[in-house]
Amino acid sequence: MDRIHIKNLEIFAHHGVFPEENALGQKFVVSATLYTDTRAAGRSDDLTQSIHYGEVSQQIQNFVAGHTFQLLERVAEALAEELLLTVPRLEQVDLEIQKPWAPVGLPLETVSVEISRAWHTAYVALGSNLGDREAYLKGAVQALAETRGCQVEKVSSFRDTAPYGYTQQGEFLNGCLRLRTLLPPLELLDRLHEIEQAAGRERKIHWGPRTLDLDMILYDGQVIDLPELTVPHRDMQNRDFVLYPMEEIAPWVRHPVLGKTMQELAEALRAAEPRA
Repeated sequence: MDRIHIKNLEIFAHHGVFPEENALGQKFVVSATLYTDTRAAGRSDDLTQSIHYGEVSQQIQNFVAGHTFQLLERVAEALAEELLLTVPRLEQVDLEIQKPWAPVGLPLETVSVEISRAWHTAYVALGSNLGDREAYLKGAVQALAETRGCQVEKVSSFRDTAPYGYTQQGEFLNGCLRLRTLLPPLELLDRLHEIEQAAGRERKIHWGPRTLDLDMILYDGQVIDLPELTVPHRDMQNRDFVLYPMEEIAPWVRHPVLGKTMQELAEALRAAEPRA
């Protein structure tokens, strides 16, 4: 990814844990690296095909000077989110926020916080087999679309599928969606659980009936193995209600462990299904 650098932008602002810092203010120094694709601008010489670093510099100045936070960490986090949400073509931003001569009672030149934040792509499987199944799925799509830092980019068609695991229950309506998100994996998982709970999800029987089931299938190309989250979703290669919707919206995406595309996995699953 190409980069545009903004170095050592001096801003007078009112951030700090001491009341006098919030009242009197002090100098902060901000550096930003903006990740974008400059190819089109480089070929066309058209600024609208790139990121206007002058406008971004002014935006940084207005944001840092226009807010008051206690921690540098909060300044950096809020500024990164603001830039990623509002600057077209910005895929990632690295920020360093320096606080020269911080009031620590020692001969200190500066302290700083550095962070890197970016857009990510996640795939989420949706399922329901209680009540108005389609309404629950559409409600989940809408809830994710309205979540700050989330953009629903594509939704598969919904299809009826037989229950998996615990079979003494009604048919499911299933689908998948592609999500562009600023949320890291565990925060996205928390948001999925919140949406499930708002839909009345009850976890009484493993693989049992539910109003709404939201599973993180993939997150970028990451392999995550935590007590609360496994990505890629375990056993997805054997689940038609995951693979067929994924084949519809992302046939070229590869399973980061198996190395096969969603289309290849779906074709293998179809070939293994017993013929009538």
